[in-house]
Amino acid sequence: MYEYHTLPNGIKIILSHTPARVTYSGVYINVGSRDERGAEEGTAHFIEHSLFKGTEHRKAYHILNRIDGVGGELNAFTTKEETCVYASSLSEHLERCLELFADILFHSTFPLNEIEKEKDVVLEEINSYNDTPSELIYDQYEELAYEHHPLAHNILGTKRNVKRFTPEGLRSFMRSHYTPERMVITVSGDVKMERLVRLCEKHFGAFPPKNCRQDAGAPCPPNTRIEKPTFRVFDRHINRHTHQAHMLIGCEAPDIYHADKTAFSLLNNILGGPAMNSRLNVAVREHYGFCYNIESQYIPFSDTGLFYVYAGVDLDAQDKARKLISDELMKIAENALSEQQLRQAQRQMIGQMAINDDYGLNEMQSIGKAYLCYDHVNTLEEMSADLLSVTTSDLLRVAQERFHPEKFSTLVYGN
Repeated sequence: MYEYHTLPNGIKIILSHTPARVTYSGVYINVGSRDERGAEEGTAHFIEHSLFKGTEHRKAYHILNRIDGVGGELNAFTTKEETCVYASSLSEHLERCLELFADILFHSTFPLNEIEKEKDVVLEEINSYNDTPSELIYDQYEELAYEHHPLAHNILGTKRNVKRFTPEGLRSFMRSHYTPERMVITVSGDVKMERLVRLCEKHFGAFPPKNCRQDAGAPCPPNTRIEKPTFRVFDRHINRHTHQAHMLIGCEAPDIYHADKTAFSLLNNILGGPAMNSRLNVAVREHYGFCYNIESQYIPFSDTGLFYVYAGVDLDAQDKARKLISDELMKIAENALSEQQLRQAQRQMIGQMAINDDYGLNEMQSIGKAYLCYDHVNTLEEMSADLLSVTTSDLLRVAQERFHPEKFSTLVYGN
């Protein structure tokens, strides 16, 4: 069971009480690279890096030592639509983590000398990314799929933009987007809800919301993104000097609120999930040995979704592998699963969800994002029941709606 609370300024709190000595805590913010415009591209990711570089109360060393000094771990990440700052620590150090989250999220100063050093770090991160085709291909695919839309932006931004970032520009972006009504504090550990609420009120309660009156007593609306993207169909082959051909084949998928999200998630798991018995792994790797790595991913955004299959294959086998992948996508759209196959797929995915949630860090992050998006989090039992309600006809219908050759977009790196 999860416990919920909302502070008067709109910050939401969610707790999963688990009898473990280690507590995982974090803050999810409803802002990502999608919320950047023009010269701002890359700002959310750069802020994520720079939050640890200095506040009104601490220098960079003191920020890092605050959690590391007691054996904990502090980290952060940025996606297209969210930013998350999180920590792992012994339960007795939870207040230390929460106080630090509040300090870096509301009092960061972005010292100029630290920002200039961090620019070099991010520029090297961009160089590293450009040298890794198996990662770069995902970003270029999204640039092609969502051309001229903010979802097309590379999360890292451009070198030109990174070089132009200023402390004032970073502070301005934070004032606009890192506001209480867009935040969720998420905790998994041996913590009582009364103590967690008290600590959150102490360290986060004084920050006023941006878009509603402080005495309203309810959270404000989350980030509204009115520019719905249009998925573009394309077929591109880019010559690169690689030892493998890297390919992505994909299509538009249900968004995070769509009624078909559960059915499509199961469909994705059957096709190219993490298990070795996924259809794509068996068809392309096990039967023919054409590749080392093949997988499918389903990424639901707030108003659209993306599905793609990635494979790194032998250069001489890229055409054969591409046909095998297309054949598997069409098979699942033309032939309904048997009831036995469906039950096996459902059991497998339920087991994967349970194992994932058994690790406190994964659970803390998953419930934080879910609460940010849905204002409620389903338990494992509720998610399992939802998954078991999917029928063979549901899967067939969803596959037939999404998997048409004329709807697929393909990007290939290789000679």
